[in-house]
Amino acid sequence: MTFCKPRQRLSSRAIVLSLAAALFMAICALPVIYMFGVSLIGSEGGLSFDNYRRLLMEQRHHQLLLNSTLLGVGASALATLIGAPLGLLLARSDVRGKDWWRLALVMPLVVPPYVLALAWTWLAGSIGLSAERTYCLTGAAGILGVSFYPLAMLAMEAAARRVDAQLEEAALLVAVPRRVAMRITLPLVAPAVAATALVIFVLAISDFGVPGLLRVNVFTTEVFTAFAALYDFGAATALSTPLLIVTLLAAIIAAIITGESRLTSRQGSRVGLPLRLGRWRPLAEVSLLFVLLVCVLLPALTLMLEAGSLKWIASATKDSGSAVMNSIVLSSVGATLAVALAVLPGYARARMKSHWGGKLVDLLFITLFAVPGTVVGIGLIGLWNRPGVAGTVYTSQLIVLIAYLARFAPVAALMISAGVRQIPVSFEEAAAVTGAGWWRSFTRIVLPNLKTSLAAAWAVAFVFAFGELSATILVAPPGESTLPVRIYTLIANTPTGNVAALALTQSMIALLPLALFAWVVRQREGT
Repeated sequence: MTFCKPRQRLSSRAIVLSLAAALFMAICALPVIYMFGVSLIGSEGGLSFDNYRRLLMEQRHHQLLLNSTLLGVGASALATLIGAPLGLLLARSDVRGKDWWRLALVMPLVVPPYVLALAWTWLAGSIGLSAERTYCLTGAAGILGVSFYPLAMLAMEAAARRVDAQLEEAALLVAVPRRVAMRITLPLVAPAVAATALVIFVLAISDFGVPGLLRVNVFTTEVFTAFAALYDFGAATALSTPLLIVTLLAAIIAAIITGESRLTSRQGSRVGLPLRLGRWRPLAEVSLLFVLLVCVLLPALTLMLEAGSLKWIASATKDSGSAVMNSIVLSSVGATLAVALAVLPGYARARMKSHWGGKLVDLLFITLFAVPGTVVGIGLIGLWNRPGVAGTVYTSQLIVLIAYLARFAPVAALMISAGVRQIPVSFEEAAAVTGAGWWRSFTRIVLPNLKTSLAAAWAVAFVFAFGELSATILVAPPGESTLPVRIYTLIANTPTGNVAALALTQSMIALLPLALFAWVVRQREGT
């Protein structure tokens, strides 16, 4: 007689995490998957590759590919050129007031790129630069480079802090400091900086606001035109394909590079050898001040001068009060929902035992985050612009919240995953030994130790949502515009003072959650 082995029942942990992962994928990945499916359907309803045939054959699309590539390369190169030296100074040098320098220099990352573009175009006009020198591909690349250099700065600082000091100390026994820096330090930090440069490249070619404002023809603006002006869903989807392919390839390369860098640096080891500037310290501090002046203070001052008095700013904000309130409410709710959606997938990623499985999940998060907003917006329109319940959602502000979730839940998951990895697994194992179930240990042990990471993820999601333009301008219901959409639509036919006042208001509101988070962290560290 033979007996069949009883089937093993799925644990509550596996069921909850699987359901959370399915919901995450449905919201974040389904719009992109849907777009690909529709792009392969011809006018007669059958399988067709006409959209992609036009994409490959038309000369105009070749020029779009060249423009998009040059935009990404230029922005990435400039951001790395500015940010990498700053990060090295903040990580290793003896410049004074590093915390304040870091907080001030990260400001461009908080301000939406199209707001910086507005400031720079007005500044260029005030000093007499011609429109040909401002409204051009070079100008767009420069503005995006200034917008994203804080990413390169933070990546270089983190990488320089991770280098094991013992490696440099051993090398100094047989080599001079300059040779150690060239042969040991720089090769160890280069992978992280290169991976960040790839991410900046993807973010630059995915941006819609800056090239749209400066009238530069790239794939993101062409996708918007194909859908918003021509309502050609298939063409818009096909035009999105090069961006998605480049995004995926860049994310794969970045994941491979950062994976290799971990083999040559150790988290938690002593920080590498300090960089004693000596008589060069004043020059380093002047360089920091110069970057702060050009990249932060000059655009901010331009916005203030264009906006005029506080009375004018208050008047402009009052006139657009509904858009301001919509943005604050929707961004707050969207950030909360994004963190809630991301917490379980982020936890699952952090607790994965497979190294390559974890890499694939990281790749998924990075790719979904880097998908252009115009692509997400068109995908959501295709999914939700239908009769019944879907149509009710599409004609309400819920569609804007779904767009926020699709765009920013992946970056929240990445941040939460990094936070969970700092919590020892032994904490949960000890709870399990005492008889506590997984959900109880998760809610009583993991979440309380994750409060700082959750707060950081919320602040970042709020800032991104508050400045989101490319998807929102497509899906926002009539009469329910957010502040970025309101600013973008007022640019062409409204006095610059009014637009500058709204842009300044948007920047100040976006700074509040990050400033509050930094203050709370400092208070906790002080106690």
